[in-house]
Amino acid sequence: MGHEHLHSINSIGRAFRIGILINILFIAVEVWFGLFSNSTALLADAGHNLSDVLALVFSWFAIIISKRKPSLRFTYGLRRTTILTAIINTFLLIVTVGFIAWEAILRIESGVQINSQTIIMVASLGILVNGFTAFLFIKGKEHDLNIKSSFLHFVADALVSLGVVIAGIIILFTGITWIDSVVSLIIAAFILFSSYRLLIDSINLALDAVPKDIDINAVSEYLLALKDVCSIHDLHIWALSTSETALTVHLVTDSSIGDNLLHEINHYLDANFGIKHSTIQIEQLGSKPCFPCI
Repeated sequence: MGHEHLHSINSIGRAFRIGILINILFIAVEVWFGLFSNSTALLADAGHNLSDVLALVFSWFAIIISKRKPSLRFTYGLRRTTILTAIINTFLLIVTVGFIAWEAILRIESGVQINSQTIIMVASLGILVNGFTAFLFIKGKEHDLNIKSSFLHFVADALVSLGVVIAGIIILFTGITWIDSVVSLIIAAFILFSSYRLLIDSINLALDAVPKDIDINAVSEYLLALKDVCSIHDLHIWALSTSETALTVHLVTDSSIGDNLLHEINHYLDANFGIKHSTIQIEQLGSKPCFPCI
């Protein structure tokens, strides 16, 4: 099992390296031909691809940083730096959206000539690059939220590139150059929406909110249904990083709870809710009657 886990980590690391490299090269191609062909759609798509490269770097960083051992000063390790990085990256993306939108509006007014054939060629290459990058993460997307996020990002990128191809074809056959700026604004709006959601999720995690993929009511119901558990209190669930979750809870019982049951609880929380760090405190009532807490 240890060999399989190491092989899985190495495979994911290789996927991140390949994905980051080919997308950086493609971004350079898009920026060059975007400037050459006066296409803000290509430049906007390059900005969107840059956001996803940042997401790849962020996800890879989260996986690497989670391996760091805790220290006497940082007893949980440095996992939460991934959340801070997400907030910083989101603000940078929002600034980028502003520049893309401003440039698109200026080009609508100026009416510059656009090389539609170049747009079609480069954006078609984008469909292949983004589709291949998504394929790199298809195996791990069911087991890690960061990997799933990377997969969905590049599936969306392939669809955005398809939109740019369609814009290029419309320009080629109609000569309506302002459609390029319209597509740029649509892409900018798409990035802004994604960035807004990422910002809200990152701030929620920074404020120790319950991760959105965990139903705290379902966790509470499971714990209350345990044999000999009368009530629970001080249930807290929060994110240690973008991929790890912690839980603390007090269980009030009328009898002793053995280590086997504690192990079973920890295993259930991990298997069904993805909570890998559980701290459970037992409060035994002894001979006193056991009533649920209100």
